[in-house]
Amino acid sequence: MAEGGSGSDTSVGSGVCVQNGDETVNVDEKWRGCSMEEIHRGLNEFELEHVPPVRPSETHTVLYHCPIREPDNVPPRPLRAHHKWDATHVRLPCSSKSQYPVTAADGSSTIEARWEMIEKALLKPISNSKELQTAILSYNTKYENQWNFRSLHRLFEDDLDESESRVFFEDLLPRIIRLALRLPELVQAPIPLLKQGQCHSVTLSQQQISCLLANAFLCTFPRRNTMKKRSEYSTFPDINFNRLFQSGGKAVIEKIKCICHYFRRVCPTEHDNSNVPTGVVTFTRRSLNTAELPKWAECKAPLGATPLHITSEGTIEDQGSGLLQVDFANKFLGGGVLGGGCVQEEIRFVICPELLISKLFTECLRPTEALLMVGAERFSDYNGYSNTFEWAGNHEDNMPRDSSRRRQTHIVAIDALHFMQSEHQYREDLIKRELNKAYVGFQHLLSTPPPGVASGNWGCGAFGGDARLKALLQLMVCTVTQRPLVYFTFGDADLRDEVHRMHTFLLEHNVCVKDLWNLLISYQSQNMTGNELYNFIYGCISNTLKSEDGITEE
Repeated sequence: MAEGGSGSDTSVGSGVCVQNGDETVNVDEKWRGCSMEEIHRGLNEFELEHVPPVRPSETHTVLYHCPIREPDNVPPRPLRAHHKWDATHVRLPCSSKSQYPVTAADGSSTIEARWEMIEKALLKPISNSKELQTAILSYNTKYENQWNFRSLHRLFEDDLDESESRVFFEDLLPRIIRLALRLPELVQAPIPLLKQGQCHSVTLSQQQISCLLANAFLCTFPRRNTMKKRSEYSTFPDINFNRLFQSGGKAVIEKIKCICHYFRRVCPTEHDNSNVPTGVVTFTRRSLNTAELPKWAECKAPLGATPLHITSEGTIEDQGSGLLQVDFANKFLGGGVLGGGCVQEEIRFVICPELLISKLFTECLRPTEALLMVGAERFSDYNGYSNTFEWAGNHEDNMPRDSSRRRQTHIVAIDALHFMQSEHQYREDLIKRELNKAYVGFQHLLSTPPPGVASGNWGCGAFGGDARLKALLQLMVCTVTQRPLVYFTFGDADLRDEVHRMHTFLLEHNVCVKDLWNLLISYQSQNMTGNELYNFIYGCISNTLKSEDGITEE
């Protein structure tokens, strides 16, 4: 058997045990494989380093004075630098270059400073959602016949009671507006766009993010509303909230509630700013070229050496503390979070709204790119999923902070392929694409043992992926990157047991990454259905053991 096979521990905790062939399985526990203590290598769950401290450099833009001199209960001081209005930086609405054509009643046209228009519109009394829509459209006149904020109106006219709506318009909305209008004060340096083909990091304070998100809520960002293919930001996600306000469905109402709760938590009142968050968040775009990717057909690392904890209970965000948590991303970050979408990525982005700001500056991901997000705070609890999603109240995030004031929450966004025809995912080129994508997300340059990965059915569900295949692909990548794997099956006990049994089998027969690669590549030629993948692997390995040139047991 493979050396270092800590994944061989098939214990499942204490409880009622039954004999299943040669294996003892605990029927009471919801997990299989290694314990979480082993996943964390016997250390405190936050003891292993993920990333280095924040330091400004040519590849790391920091938008506040670093190192931070302010006490822990005071936000970092914004860095001051010359603003840039160009194709490589965020075009801020408060820039003097942000101008807007205005047509007068007599038909004459003038160019006005857009920030002055925004201030004029938002500083007027706004007492209901219709007046809020009118204010937003006054500096987005091009869309006055296209934008219809039906979900926003439904929330305040039908869903909330009269007193709740009154509190929003009398207290919270003025706080959001005040925060948004502080943009020239809180963001005084240019924000670089994280463009394709670049490895670059941006770190902002939570206060700066809240100000930028207040502007997104009020739809102030210029040039970000058109969906035309050749527009300047056609390869970027949307950031203004207009699409969320007009999308249909109960889940949209609940997502808006999450956002409003976030602003309740972070927007100071006129006389008290003690609630202003004082941490920071880092966004790192990773981009690898072909030469930096593994040669999967040559990798001799044994799969059994990778500790696997697989469970049918829990979620990545709740039980993945201290681990690299996978965001089942869309290549346009956030996917449908500012629309009708409400699955894994969208839910994570509304319970941790600071992640939304990645949409402002992250160009859509290429096949060998990922986005690492470090330090985002969670503000909301939730129930349900997709159409049953509901905001479930406040969440107090107790994650400790690192030496740079970031919450020790590490999220990596990797986008899976969308398979319209299920059988396509077993093609060699597409298997390689998914392996490479996960590798970009999981790879590291740490000299110390890397923390484990918390993942699950990445790219399955609406994207048509086979969870049994995706589990093996992620196991292969964790083996190459030497990371333990915690796999959440989201209530699927059969999948849990099947993957655990396969992992045990691979360990017992000393199967390495290249062996499994060869099996996966040969599978498609058999014209078998996806649910026969594991039987195919069992059969091939068993048959090979009988031949002189195959895999032999130690």
